[in-house]
Amino acid sequence: MFKNIASDVLGLSDIGAIISPKDFHKVESDDYILYEDGEKIYFLIKSKSDEYCFTNYALIHLDGASATSKKRLLKRYSYKNNPITDVTLETAGTVDLDIEIKFNIGNVPYSIDVIKQDIEGLKDLYKALVKISSIQVENQHYLQYAEKSLNLASQSLKPYTHNSSPEEQFKAINLYSFNWLKKTRQQFMKKDFSEIFDLFINK
Repeated sequence: MFKNIASDVLGLSDIGAIISPKDFHKVESDDYILYEDGEKIYFLIKSKSDEYCFTNYALIHLDGASATSKKRLLKRYSYKNNPITDVTLETAGTVDLDIEIKFNIGNVPYSIDVIKQDIEGLKDLYKALVKISSIQVENQHYLQYAEKSLNLASQSLKPYTHNSSPEEQFKAINLYSFNWLKKTRQQFMKKDFSEIFDLFINK
């Protein structure tokens, strides 16, 4: 117990290590993966008090108050609804014990310390997060362009008189617009980033 308290005071309990894929089933995060929906763990950092689990769908954070507490707060941030921004990697100096990766997911800032021996693995995570961030920014631009395009198209339509009533015409246009927007959002609000993690993590 006194060792755990000392670790908290020195800040050592916050330094994590990268967990090997063969040990993913041993961590607590594994209990919260949506395997039934195709979710998969790609990268996991574990410290004495926290787990940072990167899946193809989300960041799952098991937040421990301290190394002396067994309580955990489960936080889940899907990439679809929480864009990743401001990814940085801070390497270790001569006397440093750790390296650090920082990023925002949605409006939540993260700063994760990792033992400096795991620098190569953390570089791979850095590249994956940077690529995901780039795709999310590009897709957001495409989504905005698509919505503007639909608005311009709808404004340019003139009322037409055929056999159908104005009400039927309105329903037809509204249904088409809804389906078109739904399809566009599914295309550009990406849920699954498996191919990015496979490219940079599972090399």
